[in-house]
Formats: sequence, C-alpha cells, structure tokens
Amino acid sequence: MKEYYNEAKTEVRKRVNGSLKPLTNEQVKANQEKYGLNELIETKGKSIPVIFLEQFKDFLVIILIFAAIISGVLGDIESTLVILIVITINAILGTVQTVKAEQSLNSLKELSSPSAKVLRDGKVIEIPSKEVTIGDEVYLEAGDFIPADGRILENASMKVDESALTGESVAVEKSSDLITGEVALGDRTNMVYSGSFVTYGRGNFLVTGIGMETEVGKIAQLLKSTSEKKTPLQVNLDNFGKKLSIIIMVFCALLFGINILQGGNVGDAFMFAVALAVAAIPEALSSIVTIVLSFGTQKMAREGAIIRKLQAVEGLGSVSIICSDKTGTLTQNKMTVEDYYIEGKRIDASEIDPSIPLHKDLMRLSILCNDSSNVDGQEIGDPTETALINLSAHLGVPASRVRAVYPRLSEIPFDSDRKMMSTLHLLKDGYTMITKGAVDVLIERIKYIRKNNQIVPITAQDREDILAMNMEFSQNGLRVLAITYKKLTAEKSLDYDDENDLIFLGLISMMDPPRVESAPAVTECLQAGITPIMITGDHKITAAAIAKRIGILTDISQAVEGSEIDGLSDEELKTYVEDKRVYARVSPEHKIRIVRAWQEKGNIVAMTGDGVNDAPALKQADIGVAMGITGSEVSKDAAAMVLTDDNFATIIKAVENGRNVYANIKDAIQFLLSGNFGGILAVLYASIMALPVPFAPVHLLFINLLTDSLPAIALGLEPHNAGVMKEKPRPMNESILTKPFLASVGIEGFVIAVMTMVGFMIGYQESALLASTMAFGTLCLSRLVHGYNCKSKSPVLFKKSFFNNKYLQGAFLVGFILITLVLTMPLLQSMFKVQTLNIEQLMIVYGLALANLPVIQFIKYLRNR
Repeated sequence: MKEYYNEAKTEVRKRVNGSLKPLTNEQVKANQEKYGLNELIETKGKSIPVIFLEQFKDFLVIILIFAAIISGVLGDIESTLVILIVITINAILGTVQTVKAEQSLNSLKELSSPSAKVLRDGKVIEIPSKEVTIGDEVYLEAGDFIPADGRILENASMKVDESALTGESVAVEKSSDLITGEVALGDRTNMVYSGSFVTYGRGNFLVTGIGMETEVGKIAQLLKSTSEKKTPLQVNLDNFGKKLSIIIMVFCALLFGINILQGGNVGDAFMFAVALAVAAIPEALSSIVTIVLSFGTQKMAREGAIIRKLQAVEGLGSVSIICSDKTGTLTQNKMTVEDYYIEGKRIDASEIDPSIPLHKDLMRLSILCNDSSNVDGQEIGDPTETALINLSAHLGVPASRVRAVYPRLSEIPFDSDRKMMSTLHLLKDGYTMITKGAVDVLIERIKYIRKNNQIVPITAQDREDILAMNMEFSQNGLRVLAITYKKLTAEKSLDYDDENDLIFLGLISMMDPPRVESAPAVTECLQAGITPIMITGDHKITAAAIAKRIGILTDISQAVEGSEIDGLSDEELKTYVEDKRVYARVSPEHKIRIVRAWQEKGNIVAMTGDGVNDAPALKQADIGVAMGITGSEVSKDAAAMVLTDDNFATIIKAVENGRNVYANIKDAIQFLLSGNFGGILAVLYASIMALPVPFAPVHLLFINLLTDSLPAIALGLEPHNAGVMKEKPRPMNESILTKPFLASVGIEGFVIAVMTMVGFMIGYQESALLASTMAFGTLCLSRLVHGYNCKSKSPVLFKKSFFNNKYLQGAFLVGFILITLVLTMPLLQSMFKVQTLNIEQLMIVYGLALANLPVIQFIKYLRNR
C-alpha cells in the first residue's frame, strides 16, 4: 500500500473516509469507537503496593530481614522490632517520594494539552485534541499545535516547526502537492505530524494517524525497550552493602569463636553474635539516604527542576559530561535584533535611535513588510519577523500603530524559491513597495542606495561593502535580512516584475542570543571539572557562534557536523569525541552514539532534550534532563529530571545540589559506621578480656532509634557548601569505602570505643550493672557529640559552621535529654536495664562523651596538616 504522501489528496480522502465528503457527526462517533482516543497510551504505572515491595530489594535490607527472623526465633524481640520498624519506615518514605514525583510530572502534562479546530457537519468547531479522530479535517493557522498526523489538503505559505520530532530547528515549508518516491520523514512536506506546531501561514489537513499510530506514538513504543542506568550512588550503595555485610559477618564469626573458646554456651554465643550484627549494620542508612534525597528534590523543585527519579539528585552530582541542546536551553529561544547596517556603518541594537530618520525608516519598513504579531505577549509568526516588531515595540514604535496608519494594499508572500517578500503601502511620500529578503538574492535587484537622506545609484564598492558585512554577520552565526523599497506611481496589484530596480536601505542581523545565565553557568561547569558539549540540529556556524560566546568553544576545529561521525566506528568515536565540543546538524542516532562514547570512556553523562527524537538519548544518558516548557511529553517521560524553566544554569544548580547531597550522605555514613565500629570494638574488647557483655539488647534498640538515626538524618541535611563546585567529579567507579574514609571510620570508632570502655571499667569497680549503664550512657552521648565531628573533613571547632545545622542541634538536644532521663530516673531502671546514676557518675559519663570532640578534632587537624 502506498504511503499517504505518495497519494493525491482525493485518493487519501477516499482511502481514509470512503468518500470525498468530510465526516459527519455519526461517522466521527463510529471512528472514535473504532480507533479510540487521540492520546498516547502510557505504560501502565506500578501500583503503590508494588512500589512499596520494591523498597525491600536492597542487599543490606535483605540481610537485616534475615537477622530479624533469627532474632525473633531466639527470643530477641527488641532487635526484631527495631529492624522491622526502621526498614518499614524507609519503604514508606521511598514509596511516598516515588508517587509524589509522578504527580509532579502529571501537573506538567496538564499544562500542555492543546485543542484542535475541526470541520464537523459543515462547521469549524474547537474540540479537545484527544477527540480528534481518523478522517477529521483539521484547520491550522500560525501558533496552532498539530494534534495528529495527516495529509495536507490546502496550504497557504504554511511553515511548521517539527523540531520535537526531527530535531531540525528551522521551520519546514509545507505543500499540498503529491510526492513521488520514498523520502525521509523530514522531507515529507505534504504531511504534518502530531507534536509539531505552525509558525507561519495557514492550511488544513486530513487526519491519517492518531494516538500510538502517529510518528510520535511509534517512538513512544520504542522507548519501552530502552533500559535505564543505575546512578553511581545506587551502584555504590549496592557494593557498599555487600562489602559491609561481609566485614560484619567476619567480626561476628570472630566474636562467636572467641566466646566458644572461652567455654560459653553455643546458643548464647550465637544469639549475641546475631545481636551484634544487628547493632553493627546501619539499618537507618536506607532511610537516611531516602530522606536526604527527598529534601534534595524539594530544594531542586524550588530552583526550577522537578525530579522524576529520586536517585537522580545524587546522580547529577557525579556528572562529568553535560550534553546540552542549544535552542531554549543555552539560548533564549527568541530571535532578537543584534545590529543594523546603514550608510556603511554597523550599529548595535542598543544604539538604534528612532529620532534619526534613517533608523526610523528602516524600523518602520521592517514592521510593514512583516506578517508576525505580538498581542499581549503572545508571539505569532516567523521568529525573525517577531524579532523586528519586538525591537520596535521596545523603542516605543508599536507595530499595531504603524500598521494602522499605513495598511497593506497588496503583497507578494514569501516563498523559499524567491527568498523574499514584498508589500505595498501608501506612505506620506506616496505609494511604496517594501521588499525584504536574503542579501544574496536582493543584491542583484538593487539599483539605488540611500545615503545622507538622498537616493543615489549604487556603486560596485557599495555592493562589495554590503556583501562583506553580510559575510561578517553570517560568520558570527547571525541571520541577515536586507530591507529595500521602491516608489510606485499608483496603487496596483504587485507582481514579480515590480521586484527590480530597488533602493537599498539597510541590513538587519538577528540571532537567538544566549541566556544571560549561560556564560556564568558554563564557567562554573568548567571550574567543577565538567565538560559542557552542545548538540544541536542547527547549522554549524550558528551553533559555533553561540558556543564561543558562552565559553563552550575555544577553537572552530572543536565544532563538527553529525555527518562527519557517520563513517566512524564506535571505537574510533571514543577517541574522536575527546576534543569536540559542538555537534551540529545531528540525528537522534548521532546523539545516542555521542552519549555512549563518553560513557564508555568512564564518564557520567547528563543529556538535555525537548523533542520526541531526543527521548532515546535521554534514556541512554545516565541522567536525562527534559525541558518542561518546550519539551514533548515523551521526552519528559524518558527523563530523570524536568526543568521547569528550560535553563542550562538550572542544571548546574542541580549538579551543585547533587554533590552536596552525596557529601552529606557520605558524612552520615561515616557517622553511622564510626559509631557502630566503636560499639563493636567495645564488645570485642569485653569478650577478649572475658568481661560481662557491655550492652543489653534494649540498649541497642535505644542506640539505633535515637543516637543513630536522628543525628545521621541531621548530617544528611547539613547546609550546602558552594565549595563543592571547585572539586573535580568523583570517578565513576569510586567506592564509598575509600582508604581515607575507612581510616577516618577506624580512628574515630577507636576513640569512641576507648571512652566507652573507660566508662565501663570505672563502673565495673562497683558492679556489672553499673558498668553496663555507664558504657551505655557514654556510647550514646559519644555518638551524639560525634555528629559534630562528622560535619566536615576539616576541624570545625571554634568555627561559625559548628552551629550552622539546626537539625543537628535539635537531634543532639533530643538525644541528650532522653539519655539523661534514662540514666537518672528510677522509674526507667527496669525498662532500660540500667542503674540510676548519681551526679558524680553522670558527670563522668558526660566528661568521657565530650572528650571525643577535642580528641577527634585534634586528629583531624593533624591529618589535614
């Protein structure tokens, strides 16, 4: 069967409708029942119970569940309870955050649901786009979104922006003529596609595809088979959990062996080993990571980024390559006038003065020979034309007022062959035809030039100067329009013969300028050791000019076109990408190959995109970043993060946020492990020295719930430090358990263990119960104090930053009050298996716990030296 673009309009109508007549309301209803609604069918989301159960897949969580079962069987109900409570809270938090993220995205979807104008029973009416069906006749004009795929029936100079589908930033000129032979999607000029929008002209089309049968729908189906990557933190925590579990098992087995060798009961020794394992495994870790990431998502949402996948917060912090689109992300996505060229002089847009007659005339003529409009901030028309009227409005010459005084009497519309347009107006000095267009086309039609408010014949030197300036503008990535005019003796219907013997007035250069924030964001990016790369469908010269302005490009050799990598193998491309910073005229396949090449070189890659054609690359990237304003729904679905402001600078803020989140999580892990290690060493020392067990199971419960979880969460919410953006991205395969990290854990845990066992030995002089009580109190308070040690790699004592975390202050205060009540209130003795301490004993516990702070701070000072 022929493709629709290969068939005449009448053949297509017969094939789709069964006749040459438009659909009736009855036929519309029948087709809607037959073909369904015009909407993309999303992959069925996971149910809340499934999301909840998925939170238990972590290796550490599985070990903890196993330990809880053993503890329960052996009668240690307290340990079983603490494990189950903590991992259930973690699962609930993870579930709530996942569901919340999806709801945030749905709110974006609701903002971009377009309507459509269709012919029903002889009348054009407006309906929701999801009600459009096969065979409908849809009417389009500038500014309309195209709700479905279809064959063009009537066309009046219609241009369509298909960048969401093809990645091509230049609007496509449409035609209703039949196309022979097989052509690529971007060359099917007699078809329109869902997700595109009309930038110029008008027309109507017959709907041939809706919903999942559109070109957009086909890409959506392909996405289902694309796999997503784990973030570095996910990989790290998986590896960390396995290594930590092995280390803890070895410790517990060692302790079990020592107890047996000392003649202990096998059952008691085994139960104690399990209890120690439960105490040693930081079961609060998953909860802390989830809570910290959740806070990170809230902060990022306030800064313009909606996180769809929780782990993407940290993943952004690991990014070493950012592949960014140009239009709208690095630039304003809005053409603006950069320069005028009048009387042989280049004049910056900021220096244009409407009080100067020549400036005013050039401005006025560019408004009149112009089809665009700007009503209440709503721009309709070609971006280069809207740039002209926006400049005039900014300078106090509104287009509506000028057009009202000098209405259009006749016109020759713009077309791609002629590359120009002409309009006729009655100006103060008579009938005037204004012609604007490409310099290379108009230069041969110019006979005169306006200089010093006089019209004189154009010279060869004048032509050379005009062409030289046009070349200079073009090499800087600017689009250039020539403005010319011609006096007529009377009103007439313009024809092509009139477009000769023109008077040259001037050139106007325009570009989509960089966002104000782009250059500083790129500078910050480079300082942070991140390589920014521009990947765009635009022309190489334009892309290179923008990249050079904002600091991505330093030499033109770093800019290439997509076609230049077609002949390279994947292995060759890995070497080729090293010094390339701009890729122009790229296809979706090029994007995926570029991303994959950087990934295979060991980089974490973030990729931005807004079109449907970007979706596969967004999924291939480690962190896919979609545009919330201009982005297609498919690109948003494929991404891990959605920018609500489409701004590159927001990505850099997210990277800073991610790096801080990771640093805070690492500090929390250090706090948990060093504290747990201190407890293990204390128990190990007691076992080797054949002393009584320092801690009862209820002590471990108290430690896990209060002195572990609260300060660790508080450390995860430590105020962010801008200094992280002066560091290089951490290596992709770097483990949390680095040698310096393990050394810190070991040293700090040893100090805590020493203080704990000093308290134990002081109490042991009176009784085993007092020894256990003082060891328990010292360990609890030592861990609360130790939270301040874990705030930074460098000493923080006597610095302002010592008190800058209100959450840590709160956690310390709550923990201090509760442990003091347990140690001093007789009513709590039996419940917590402690002996009530007198003032002297309490002061010893306080002193030993507080001693951890100066000792560990001094060790940090020495290590930093």
